Amino acid sequence: MGSVGHVMTSTLQQRRLALFVLFFIPGLSISSWVTRTPAIRDLLGASTAQMGLVLFGLSIGSMAGILSSGLLVRHYGVRLVILLGTLSIVASMPTVGLGGVLSSPVLTAFGLFLFGLGMGGGEIAMNIEGADLEQRLDKPVMPSLHGCFSLGTVIGASAGIAFTAWDFPVAWHLLLVGALALLALTVSIGHVPTDVGKGDAQAAETGSSTTSVAEPIWKDRRLLLIGLIVMAMALAEGTANDWLPLVMVDGHGFAPALGSSIYAVFAASMTIGRFAGGGLIARYGRSAILRSSAISATIGLGFVIFSDSQILAAAAVVLWGLGASLGFPVVISAAGDSGENSAARVSLVATLGYVAFLVGPPLLGYLGDHYGLRQALIVPMVLTALAVFLSPAVRESALRSGHPAQP
Repeated sequence: MGSVGHVMTSTLQQRRLALFVLFFIPGLSISSWVTRTPAIRDLLGASTAQMGLVLFGLSIGSMAGILSSGLLVRHYGVRLVILLGTLSIVASMPTVGLGGVLSSPVLTAFGLFLFGLGMGGGEIAMNIEGADLEQRLDKPVMPSLHGCFSLGTVIGASAGIAFTAWDFPVAWHLLLVGALALLALTVSIGHVPTDVGKGDAQAAETGSSTTSVAEPIWKDRRLLLIGLIVMAMALAEGTANDWLPLVMVDGHGFAPALGSSIYAVFAASMTIGRFAGGGLIARYGRSAILRSSAISATIGLGFVIFSDSQILAAAAVVLWGLGASLGFPVVISAAGDSGENSAARVSLVATLGYVAFLVGPPLLGYLGDHYGLRQALIVPMVLTALAVFLSPAVRESALRSGHPAQP
């Protein structure tokens, strides 16, 4: 019996390590092209509004991936969806780089479409797998998984800063990122189980199980509040990933390399917050941690928007990053143990989160073109302030399916 338990624990740890790598890949990829957005913008000769149109490729791909992910997971399981999504991310990197070199907004937008398609679809599947793993391990796992995404953004941003300072060609930079991502996918995907999330189409659509009849999950008031929180916090994170370097360059007058450096500070703050998050959640509870996080993000965004001091605006990015860090993982955990049919609940909330994360920021480009990028940040600031008051919705609760609540 002890041997069986040891094998099971070992298998769970292999799944956990594989997920660490798989969450790392999109973080590395998104920060790689984000830190090169000033260079890509210059290669394309695009205005803020035109960059918004290029980023609309990301929005379209994201929506396609997000809307198809739940259905694909229910039919094929998480492994295939993660595999296809990550391969799309791998292909997006050289495509975006080539689009910049050829001064082709269409090709660049198509590359971002591939990125959005892969991230929108693959990351929902990864969150379903992460929530299942968290319940099996009976301890907070989601913050550290999302911490690996943020660690990827730190490493990608650091490389992007160096390549920007050296005037290293964008196309070669992103091609290298794609190759590294493919290698990481190859060594990790085999440890992801094939059956997680599979075969729950009816449960996902009705919110019911074979043993009870319940209202559809989208009628669950608490789950909808959780979904609203994830949209607010994910928009705060996604806005930084898409616009922070340009906000610092165009809105606060920093040089491009410094703008990328400030984004790296944001990414580092996100990483620290997420890796520290598991212990903080275990000690203080999800609701208190989310409330503190939303307050921090709101204050940080406020200083970036309204302060004309470069030093204060740059320092406020730390508060913004720490505040946004735990929003997504805390809310995914809350969705997973908010009732029966955990996979369906995680899929719904993750879908709302990735809509805000991937689709929301490009739409801010239109506001930025009319009112300025700094003023456009008022939208995520107001939403994070709202999340402060909604934070009780993520409180710990025992699963109706019988799993114990998290500490």
